[in-house]
Amino acid sequence: MQLARVIGDVVATRKDPGFHSTTLLLLQPISADGKNVGRPLVAVDSVGAGVGETVFFVRGKEASFPFHPTEMPADAGIVGIVDHWSTGNT
Repeated sequence: MQLARVIGDVVATRKDPGFHSTTLLLLQPISADGKNVGRPLVAVDSVGAGVGETVFFVRGKEASFPFHPTEMPADAGIVGIVDHWSTGNT
């Protein structure tokens, strides 16, 4: 799992039927100190996250697990909304 900040939403009127009734969000991965790392990516949302929230997400086949038995071609999925985190370095 990795932390990310939701920076936008993605609207696609034509998409794979496996994405029916799902929300696609644009994520900016962040490090433990909250700094941006890597490039933004699109992820399927399974928890009702919104723009501005910090979330954690999974990559690979696990991204589609919350939607089982629906099969979708997703390789990134939001699986939690973060309330708080600490590193122990404060």
